[in-house]
Amino acid sequence: MASSAQSGGSSGGPAVPTVQRGIVKMVLSGCAIIVRGQPRGGPPPERQINLSNIRAGNLARRAAATQPDAKDTPDEPWAFPAREFLRKKLIGKEVCFTIENKTPQGREYGMIYLGKDTNGENIAESLVAEGLATRREGMRANNPEQNRLSECEEQAKAAKKGMWSEGNGSHTLRDLKYTIENPRHFVDSHHQKPVNAIIEHVRDGSVVRALLLPDYYLVTVMLSGIKCPTFRREADGSETPEPFAAEAKFFTESRLLQRDVQIILESCHNQNILGTILHPNGNITELLLKEGFARCVDWSIAVYTRGAEKLRAAERFAKERRLRIWRDYVAPTANLDQKDKQFVAKVMQVLNADAIVVKLNSGDYKTIHLSSIRPPRLEGENTQDKNKKLRPLYDIPYMFEAREFLRKKLIGKKVNVTVDYIRPASPATETVPAFSERTCATVTIGGINIAEALVSKGLATVIRYRQDDDQRSSHYDELLAAEARAIKNGKGLHSKKEVPIHRVADISGDTQKAKQFLPFLQRAGRSEAVVEYVFSGSRLKLYLPKETCLITFLLAGIECPRGARNLPGLVQEGEPFSEEATLFTKELVLQREVEVEVEGMDKAGNFIGWLHIDSANLSVLLVEHALSKVHFTAERSSYYKSLLSAEEAAKQKKEKVWARYEEQPVEEVAPVLEEKERSASYKPVFVTEITDDLHFYVQDVETGTQLEKLMENMRNDISSHPPVEGSYAPRRGEFCIAKFVDGEWYRARVEKVESPAKVHVFYIDYGNEDARTDAVDSVVRDIQNTQCLLNVEHLSAGCPHVTLQFADSKGDVGLGLVKEGLVMVEVRKEKQFQKVITEYLNAQESAKSARLNLWRYGDFRADDADEFGYSR
Repeated sequence: MASSAQSGGSSGGPAVPTVQRGIVKMVLSGCAIIVRGQPRGGPPPERQINLSNIRAGNLARRAAATQPDAKDTPDEPWAFPAREFLRKKLIGKEVCFTIENKTPQGREYGMIYLGKDTNGENIAESLVAEGLATRREGMRANNPEQNRLSECEEQAKAAKKGMWSEGNGSHTLRDLKYTIENPRHFVDSHHQKPVNAIIEHVRDGSVVRALLLPDYYLVTVMLSGIKCPTFRREADGSETPEPFAAEAKFFTESRLLQRDVQIILESCHNQNILGTILHPNGNITELLLKEGFARCVDWSIAVYTRGAEKLRAAERFAKERRLRIWRDYVAPTANLDQKDKQFVAKVMQVLNADAIVVKLNSGDYKTIHLSSIRPPRLEGENTQDKNKKLRPLYDIPYMFEAREFLRKKLIGKKVNVTVDYIRPASPATETVPAFSERTCATVTIGGINIAEALVSKGLATVIRYRQDDDQRSSHYDELLAAEARAIKNGKGLHSKKEVPIHRVADISGDTQKAKQFLPFLQRAGRSEAVVEYVFSGSRLKLYLPKETCLITFLLAGIECPRGARNLPGLVQEGEPFSEEATLFTKELVLQREVEVEVEGMDKAGNFIGWLHIDSANLSVLLVEHALSKVHFTAERSSYYKSLLSAEEAAKQKKEKVWARYEEQPVEEVAPVLEEKERSASYKPVFVTEITDDLHFYVQDVETGTQLEKLMENMRNDISSHPPVEGSYAPRRGEFCIAKFVDGEWYRARVEKVESPAKVHVFYIDYGNEDARTDAVDSVVRDIQNTQCLLNVEHLSAGCPHVTLQFADSKGDVGLGLVKEGLVMVEVRKEKQFQKVITEYLNAQESAKSARLNLWRYGDFRADDADEFGYSR
């Protein structure tokens, strides 16, 4: 054996061993260590050094799994104390060593000194002096080194140290436990309190083998919440490292291997423990993430007791700097400007349980999908009746509750939007429909994450991703935690109770049902409703929660510009300002809670009435903003004065529908308001048409010849230049010429376009109507197509109110209808009409006494009491 020496030697003597240096990576036993060099561009080289001339006890070994008959080998006495003596003295320290012998199998034996040269502590001598190792048998003390070992051994024996102490050393034997019968109970029994441990082996950067003290459980610990690149085992038994696997392993080894640590046991996965390793110099979990050696994993991050947000922040740090495994990382929102990543917007509509429409400060609208959550959906096979159309909002369990939660929480409110990722458009497949590009974001209001609130109530579920899929919510861990709470508490979708059923009747467009329902709504007065959809400025779809039904609702008292419509073979353009009116109504009432007063219904089963939002009448608001005109049907309404006042103010501004308005002279109207006596100035007219509500159309006899000449010229022009069929596309409100049933052409106005082949027109020079009532038949029989005398009594927004006399007898046509019991008298309070009204009322009483026509069953108006929904 060569003696220990410094580097170099004298000439002529025996060869002096070369002194080499390294850092102690691991202590294998009381007489063997592994040293490594300095890392340069990757993990450094390693070599095992066995101490010359001494022997320490063998440590316990577990039987190989491939040898079923083999048994576990226990510790030899004083083997573990010898290992611990070296571990505490050498791990991570720099040593120098000389190789004295190398066996044919490659095992190297030598001397190890603590420090940078051979003047340091001789490790073999220290072991022997502590009684933790003995000189090898048969060794003769024939050189200084062996002499010193012999002296150290004699001193240890004399002092009864270590193995030379009394007893057989059984107290130094460990009762190693390689398996745990009930891992879950074992983890829970420690109540997440730190457990002292020694890291015995590092499998990869995030998986270690630890010896738990003082009970000597040897367990595999996986770091909670992260995963490092691993070593893939090939078919031939070799291991292929993933990119940065070796570097990550060295990072953990150089800091934890055979160090004293504390481990917080957090959960278990089979026989593996999930935990966090605490070292006095820091938390290895967060360090691995921050250096780009690991990524967060969803399945275990929830059990990390020190806050998942810390792990996400550390991972984000590495991503932003593109460290190691993130060297090719591109952020999901890398192409967005900062103003497009984070902004404040106003919620205008809730599309379903995971999507909303917001209005940006620029005035633009944007659809936002809540990141990483999935709305309620039908599970398994479609259980819906094949013949019944699916209504997702009402037929999918908890969809209505989810929509209502978002509607009540968000509609009309300003929210903070943080874009997490942009989901690209995807084409349709056999099972999945096509999706357009979607902006997915985290939406908060008052510091509350809306997606998290939905999930915590069991009204949505969290989407699971591939581990390498970075397109997810920036608060994904909070979502997973919220879902876990919802499952534990049996909330919503996770409840074992019966699924709530929403039986909502849709009576929009169903005339028969609407007729049956009308009296209930009329008697109810103001009813609560939610605006589900806005078709146009004055046409809406309402949900009545008390009655659990859907109705189509038309605003009363106004004439709103009609929007564009798709007709068979024709796209009918909308009237000017129709889109503005629709947008105004949408922004004001869509998905808001409102109150409605139903007054009647039309022949299509649509209800007509007044809608109030925050004590404001929507009809009045539309008129006020010059987006509608007052319709003559508003005259009898209690809102008529408000409508007229709003319309007058809008006219003065000359905006939108009143942009071309020119104020008409009011001299003709003023005298009527001031006069105290009724003015009777009859002029000859020719009655051309009479409507059901006793409105009639007349031509002035004095200008009749001018009209006849105009019509003659128009027809001559048509004869010489016949119109080409299809050359004119009619639009509502336009003036045109149309052929009547008598084969002649007349001036007309387009009232309605049903299709290119069917257009409703109004003949402006004559007027026309087919269906009649008894009273109208009587008038038609007496005065249509005859010359009469007409006197204008007073004016209104719709048309003038007149009295009509027969040209020959000067008899009052209206008085005659009252006497026959065909009409009722409308009482007016103006002083100038009292004489005429008195005469009409006397005639009405006579008809009532004689039980004529309307009065054949007596005075039916006695039932027009308030409790029946009527008022007189």
